[in-house]
Amino acid sequence: MDNGASSYRRYLDGDDSGLVDLIRDYKDGLILYLNGITGNFCLAEELMEDTFFKLAAKKPKFSGKSSFKTWLYSIARNAAIDGMRKRSHLSDRPADDFYDISDERDIEQDYLREEQKISLHRAMATLSSDYRQVLYLTFFEDLSNAEASLVMHKTKRQIENLLYRAKLALRSKLEKEGFEYERL
Repeated sequence: MDNGASSYRRYLDGDDSGLVDLIRDYKDGLILYLNGITGNFCLAEELMEDTFFKLAAKKPKFSGKSSFKTWLYSIARNAAIDGMRKRSHLSDRPADDFYDISDERDIEQDYLREEQKISLHRAMATLSSDYRQVLYLTFFEDLSNAEASLVMHKTKRQIENLLYRAKLALRSKLEKEGFEYERL
């Protein structure tokens, strides 16, 4: 996969299945990223839809200066900023309310893993928006610091500093709960 650029080109050339492929490949990641910005799962879903609507209606040009994923997440971030400006209040309902605990395999192991995820998400929810964004982009979406800097409109150096401070803040919050996350 070339990160979605060929699907977008297909869509621009008139093949609607290209847009369907993009939505299928990126909708879940965009929702989680936007939820980290807004703190509101329902709003994140709406903003994801707005992002793909912009692609469908306005058909912005993808220049190829960054990866397609980075470009798409930049559009989503801008949609989030615009959407949050328009809305004066956000729901206080945490994203953790939308997670279900799976009981298919080893119930105890699955439960412990789910509890760790919940603790991680709760701790991340207490961090500043910039900290949540940089952690989400680098750890969950596996973007490089350079790509995260493009999405967040910051320099690479600012991202490195932000990521360092975000890791420290998250580690501190998790240690208070007696939880250690191996990637921090």
